[in-house]
Amino acid sequence: MKSKQNLLTQLNTLPYFTKVTVLQLCDQLNLKASTADTYISRFLKYGEIIKLKRGFYVTKDFFDRNVSDISYTFYLANVLYRPSYISLWTALQYYDIATEAIYSYTSVTTKVTRKYTTKIGGFSYRSIAKPLYTDMNLVKGKFDFFIASPSKALFDIIYFRTNQFRSIKTIDDINFLIDDLRIEIDEMDSKERDKFYNMIKKYKNI
Repeated sequence: MKSKQNLLTQLNTLPYFTKVTVLQLCDQLNLKASTADTYISRFLKYGEIIKLKRGFYVTKDFFDRNVSDISYTFYLANVLYRPSYISLWTALQYYDIATEAIYSYTSVTTKVTRKYTTKIGGFSYRSIAKPLYTDMNLVKGKFDFFIASPSKALFDIIYFRTNQFRSIKTIDDINFLIDDLRIEIDEMDSKERDKFYNMIKKYKNI
C-alpha cells in the first residue's frame, strides 16, 4: 500500500503521464516493472487517475487543482496530438474576438483529423497542409501552449469553412462571410487585420 501511495504522490506532480512514466517511477521506487499495468488499472478503478486518451493519464488530484486554468487545457490540447496549435473559434474566443459558445477545444495539425472526448471536454484537430502550418504564438506561463495568432485563427476558420477558399473570389466575399459568422473583426489589432487580408491575398492571388 505504501508503494502505491508513493507512486501516486509522484504522479500527482505531473500535468500528464504515460505508461513509460509509470515504468520510470517504478524503477526509481524499486517497484517491479511488471506491476506498472496493475497500478494503472487500480488507479483507474478507484478514480485516482483520469484517462485523457489511450495511454495518456492525469491524476484526479492534479486535474482538480488545475482544471479551471485555461492554460492547462490548452497545454493538454497541444500534447494530446502533436504537432498542433490552438486555433479557429477557440483561439478567437481566447482573444475576445468571437462570442460564439465553444463546446470543444479546436486545434490545427499537419496530421490526420482526430477527436478526443475527455472529462475536461472535447478536443478536435483539423488537418491543414504543412505550408499553412504557420503563425502560432508560444504563450508562456504556468503551462506553456501554442496558439494561432488572431489573424491566423481567422484565416483557419475561413479556410475550413469555404473548403480551402473555393467559394471565395473577392475580398468582399471574405467580408460578407465574416459578417455572416458574426466575428468582431474590428476588435482585432489593425496589424493583425492587415496580416489576415495579406494571407488571403497571397493564398488566393486576389
